[in-house]
Amino acid sequence: MKKLFLPMAKNVLLLAFFIIATAQAEDIDLQKLVNDVHQQFAEHKEGKNPDYIPALAAVNPDLFAVSIVTADGKVYSSGDSQHLFSIQSISKAFNLAALMQQQGDEAVIKNIGVNATGLPFSSVMAIELNEERSVNPLVNAGAMATVSLIKAKNSKQKWQLIASNLEAFAGRDLSVINGIYASETATNVKNQAIARLLHNYGRFYDDIDESVDLYTRMCSVGINTQDLAVMGATYANGGVNPVSGKKVVDKKYVPKILAVMTTAGLYDDSGLWLYKVGLPAKSGVGGGIVAVVPGKYGIAAFSPPVDAAGNSVRAQLAIAAIAEKLNVNIFK
Repeated sequence: MKKLFLPMAKNVLLLAFFIIATAQAEDIDLQKLVNDVHQQFAEHKEGKNPDYIPALAAVNPDLFAVSIVTADGKVYSSGDSQHLFSIQSISKAFNLAALMQQQGDEAVIKNIGVNATGLPFSSVMAIELNEERSVNPLVNAGAMATVSLIKAKNSKQKWQLIASNLEAFAGRDLSVINGIYASETATNVKNQAIARLLHNYGRFYDDIDESVDLYTRMCSVGINTQDLAVMGATYANGGVNPVSGKKVVDKKYVPKILAVMTTAGLYDDSGLWLYKVGLPAKSGVGGGIVAVVPGKYGIAAFSPPVDAAGNSVRAQLAIAAIAEKLNVNIFK
């Protein structure tokens, strides 16, 4: 009887600790939290705007915003949360859902791959060194291959599929920032070369020029941090947008998408991010980052200056501070 009691007592104690920890997280004032974190890093000046896309270099580096959206649709924002910025590579993590919804998760493994490259997001060397070539959907090569793989009658219909998917995640109509789109189109020679290299290896699945253009347009879609947090919260809510109530992607695909975000979401610094913060996330050189706390939150931050890996410095600091305060590291 004594031996039976000890495991039961241990389980009761663990349950009590879990209930206390959950209650503490729920007691945190999320609006105060985003306000405090915004204030904490408002004057942080580390990093610089990326200059290989001229329009991004011209964005005001002082812009800074933080948002949290809960899995049940509550919204908390601070700073320049309504300022529109280009989604850039963050779009990759959501266009992946469109592909899975259309063709299933095995199509990703078969045609693209899911391993991290350990190299920069625009690396040509990663294509040559790996037999899978595109390697994963969150680097430029894999993201363009994802765009090329989506099935549609023509380029116009494919764009409608891509755009409507992003809008479903955000819960509202979105538009391309034409100045960003024009600037990227004028400077995307490397992406064109990557697409042709993939085509040479049989790992590109539609017209090269059209696919690169659609990818460039996708990266130029304008969002704000509140949109981005809603998008993250849609994954946190099992694929259902918690604000609109619309199912965007089947729940069974969400863990697989979050797995890719976990291993490759912050480019070649993904391991460092995971080590420090412990959350699936995706960044973009436009200055945005979105992190997902499964079952709980979408957390987003925006600040244009980025580090050497292409990740917003202040956005990383802000999300890390929020994650620590909420105690949401998935490995704890």
